[in-house]
Amino acid sequence: MRAKILSFLLFTLFLGACAVPKDVVYFQGVDELTKEQINLLSRQYEARIQPDDLLSIAVTAPDPTVVTAFNPPATAYAAQGDEQIRSTESMFTYLVNTDGEINFPILGKIKIGGLTKRDAVELLQEKISKYASNPLVDIRILNYKVTILGDVARPGTIGLKNDRISVLDALGLAGDMNLSANRKNVMLIRETNGVKEYARLDFTDTSLFSSPYYFLQQNDVLYVEPNDAKKKNAGYSQSDQFKLTIFTTILSTISVISSIIIATTR
Repeated sequence: MRAKILSFLLFTLFLGACAVPKDVVYFQGVDELTKEQINLLSRQYEARIQPDDLLSIAVTAPDPTVVTAFNPPATAYAAQGDEQIRSTESMFTYLVNTDGEINFPILGKIKIGGLTKRDAVELLQEKISKYASNPLVDIRILNYKVTILGDVARPGTIGLKNDRISVLDALGLAGDMNLSANRKNVMLIRETNGVKEYARLDFTDTSLFSSPYYFLQQNDVLYVEPNDAKKKNAGYSQSDQFKLTIFTTILSTISVISSIIIATTR
C-alpha cells in the first residue's frame, strides 16, 4: 500500500511538472459577444507626428514646375517648362525637432508635432497654396518602429513601412508569444511629450480591442513577461537542478525498493 501511495505521489508530481500552462488562449469569450458589443470594440486610429520622426514630404501640382522649390534637392534647379520632374522619397526628408517643428523650404519653421498626418498635410497645402495653385502634399514617416521584448519567439525592434499597426500585428511580426508567456500582464511602454507612460494589457480578454493601446504608436515598447512557472524555473541554478534530479532519482529508487520488499514479504 505504501508503495502505491508513493508511486501515486511521484506520478502527480510528474504531471504537475509537465502540465500545460493555463491562460494560453487569446480573447476568451469572443464567440459570445453580441453585434452591439463587437461594434463598441471597433476603434479608429491615426498616427500623430512626434519629435525625432523622420518625414518624407513630397509636393506635387498640375504644373510640377511651380512646386520645384518645395522639393529639394533634385528639383531645386529645374528650369521653367521642363517636363514632369521625378525623384526618390529619400531626397525629401525632414527631421522633426524636439519642439515638433520642421524647417520647410520657402515656408521656414512649421510646427507639425502632435498633428495627425492628415492635419499636417492640410496645413502644408494651405501654406503652399499661397505660392502654387492646387498643391498636393504626401507625408510618410520613414523611421516608424516598435520594439517587442521578453517571452516571444523573435524579440527585437521592428521597422515598419506603414504607421498603423496593432499589438496583434506586432506580436505576429515577433513570432507570437511563447507558451510560457504571461498573456494577462503584457506591459506597454510609451513616451508622450517626454513623459513615460505604462499600461498593462490582457490578451485573454476581448476588451483589448477597445483599449486606447490597441494600436501602437511610434517607438512603443511591448514587454511580454514569463509566467510564474517559468520565473521559478529561471531561479534554479545548475546546482539546484542537479540536486532536484538526484532527489527525484532517490525517490524513484525508494519506490522500487519498497515495491520489491513488499512483494518479497508477501
